[in-house]
This record gives sequence, structure tokens and C-alpha cells, in this order.
Amino acid sequence: MRKIVILAFLLLGLVWTAVAQAAQVTDVKWGVDKNNVLRLVVDVTDTAGYAVQLDGNNLKLTVNAKAAGQAVGRKAIKSSLADHMRVVSAGSATEVHVPLKKTLKSSDYKAFVLKKDPQTGRPFRVVLDLTADKTIVPVKSGTTTAGTAAVSKSAVSAPVVSNRPVVGNRPVRSSTATKQTVTKTTPAVKTPAEPKVVKTVEKKKVEEQKQEVKTTTKKSKHKKKRRTEKYSQEQKASTEKSATTTEDGLTVIKATGKYRTNGGLEGKVITIDPGHGGSDPGAVGAKGTKEKDITLAISKQVQELLEKKGAKVHMTRTDDRDVYGPYASDRAELQARVNVAEKYNSDAFVSLHINSSVNKSIGGFSTYYYPKTNYDLQLAQAIQKQLADNFGVNNLGVRQANFYVTKRCSMPAVLVEMCFISNPDEETLMQGNWFKKKTARLIVEALEKYFD
Repeated sequence: MRKIVILAFLLLGLVWTAVAQAAQVTDVKWGVDKNNVLRLVVDVTDTAGYAVQLDGNNLKLTVNAKAAGQAVGRKAIKSSLADHMRVVSAGSATEVHVPLKKTLKSSDYKAFVLKKDPQTGRPFRVVLDLTADKTIVPVKSGTTTAGTAAVSKSAVSAPVVSNRPVVGNRPVRSSTATKQTVTKTTPAVKTPAEPKVVKTVEKKKVEEQKQEVKTTTKKSKHKKKRRTEKYSQEQKASTEKSATTTEDGLTVIKATGKYRTNGGLEGKVITIDPGHGGSDPGAVGAKGTKEKDITLAISKQVQELLEKKGAKVHMTRTDDRDVYGPYASDRAELQARVNVAEKYNSDAFVSLHINSSVNKSIGGFSTYYYPKTNYDLQLAQAIQKQLADNFGVNNLGVRQANFYVTKRCSMPAVLVEMCFISNPDEETLMQGNWFKKKTARLIVEALEKYFD
């Protein structure tokens, strides 16, 4: 009987240990988005409850999960609302204390959770947005960047800050700067004064020079006028899309739906989406290789090769940054990438990723699509065949999936998983320039065949 009681206590202890391990706070991050909203993000290994308490100028976020050692401590914040936060272990819970610089109302903050996302490798997250100093200033048509809502002038010029290195927002050309650049006219050439007495031939020559200067100036002005009109038309065309704002404040852009599928690469508009970036590294290999770095390197080479063949390429990102903003919700980040393709009426959208699995022996290429048009499957098949036929790795085939970007892009779209970062051999392979160059070349060759 005594042995049974002891065994029962041991089993109960194991159960409690499993519960404690099931939900653990691994990190607490912060960021300031484009609208000057201070966001706190608590990473949790499993689903956990939370509560927010506001006592004067002290705000406390409690998450029902034990704090890991690396998550506890004081962290500096660069915001108009707070300059630091303290993460405290409270037994089976974790408390995030934020001393505020101003008194908030309940309407000045909101909390929500983001589900665990196996596709992006993001954990369950508890998010707290402090919106007291939110600034949204409408920007004139044509001055906003793809995938973002209108922002204030200060939000555009100031970099996004966080406790991790994050590149600032993509610069936005102001309407004033555009006007100055386009409408700048060529200075008129001052003609030397005629002498009072000149020979007939000399006088005729001077008159011809004056006429030539006058004609040149007139042509220059006319040329500048046409250039201004052309730029205005292009600017208007790039912004005249169907744009709506959802209940949660996201801007959703829709293209005209007139995409092309044949006639060669020349003149085709293609959006390349390097997966992850900025605050989201994507999958990370055993040797420290980050998915976001590999996808960007290959995407840049794809862009270069496509442009050499006459295609017009738009990148969702060209450096290590979040497209929407650091620590944004998955929907906000992914919609920002879709908006780039929609804004430019792209003929195709290609999102590049690196796969990962708990089984380190799994490897190979795979291409995903969503059957919303008659050409999504054809595009996926063209890319998968080109990659599988020319690499000595497994061919995992073409697969249908309900991915956000492939489903919501109005043009044919694919998501390519370029080998497995979790596979030691393939991680070593993708670290080399040979893999990046060959993968980029084969993707471009596939696009060339698709558009033929």
C-alpha cells in the first residue's frame, strides 16, 4: 500500500512537471509600429491565459506560464509611453510590469493572443498594444508604401525601434520632393546682347542663334512637361487600386485582375517575396543559418536575372526587415506582402522559403499553390519540375495548401520551399553560393517556360 501511495505521488509530480513544461514564457519583446503603437509580445511555449491590470501609472500584464530564466529581468524601452519594463517570475505565472509616463484609460490599450504557427515557427504569443499615442495622419495618394496604411511624417522618418536590431521603415517619397524633382526646368540660356552695328551676315547669324536657343528652350520645356505628365500617369496608375480597410485597421489592396500568362518574360511584372525578415528569422538550422537570410540572398539573385531578361520585378523586402512592422500579427505581415503584388498589378507572385522538420533526415524541394485561378497549378508545376530535375535532392512534389499569400494574391502565386534547414547536409548546401545561384537560375528558367 505504501508503495502504491509513493508511486501515485511520483506520477502526480510528473503530471505537474509536464503541465509546467507545457506552458513557459521564453521571451518578452517590444516594438513600436508605424503608427507609434507600443507593442509588448510575450512568447509562450504553449497556450496560456493572461490578465491586464492598470493601477494609476503602473500597468501589469500577467501570463499564466512560468518564466524561463532568460526572460526575467529589466529591459529598456524607447517609447513616449515608457522607458523600461520588468519581467518578474511569480511562481507559476509571469508578470510584466510597465511603469508608464502618462496615465492611460482602458481604451488606450488592448490585449489579444496569436496562435502558434508551425509554418512560420512562431510560438503562442500574448500581445499587448498601448495605443495612447497612436498617430495616423492621412498621406496624399501615391505617397504610401505597399502593404502599409497611411502614417504620420514622424513615423516615416523615424526608424522602428526594438530590443533587437531592426532596420527602419522603407523611406517614402513626399509629394513635395516628387514635384521638385519632376517639374524642375532647364535654365534659359542668356543670349549675348547684339552690337549696335553689325554686318548683314553677322546679324543673320545672331538671329539664327537666338532662334535656336528659343527652339531648344521650348523643346526642353515641352519635354519636361511630357515627363511630368508621364510620371503623373504612372503614379496615378500605381495607386488607382481597390483599397479597403478592415475592422482591425489593415489596408487590403486589390489589383485590376488583368494578369498575363504568356508572351515571354519581357515586360512581365513579377513580385518576389523573400520569406520572413526583421524580427522574424524563420527557421534556424543547427549551425545558426537563418531562413530569412537565405531567402533574401536567393530572391535578390532571382530579381537580377529576371530584370536582365526584361521583366519588371518588385520585392516585398530588399533587406533584413519586417514588411509591415516588427512583431506584427501574422495576418498584418502577410497581407503587407500580398499588397505589394496587388499594388503593381503583378502577373505572378513567388514566395521563397526554407523548410524545416523535427525529422532531420527529411530533405528536398516542394512547391505549394492554391487553386484560385487556372494558372496557379501550372506555375507551381513549372518551378517544381525545374528544381527537381536539376538538383540531387528529394522531389517532394507540388502540393495544394491554404497559405495566406498564395490564396489572397489575385494573380497566380506559389510558395517554394527550397530544401530543409533542419537537414544537416542541406543546411551546409544552402550556406554556399553555388546553391543560391543555381536555385535562383532554375526558378528564373521555370518562370521563362511558364510565360512562353
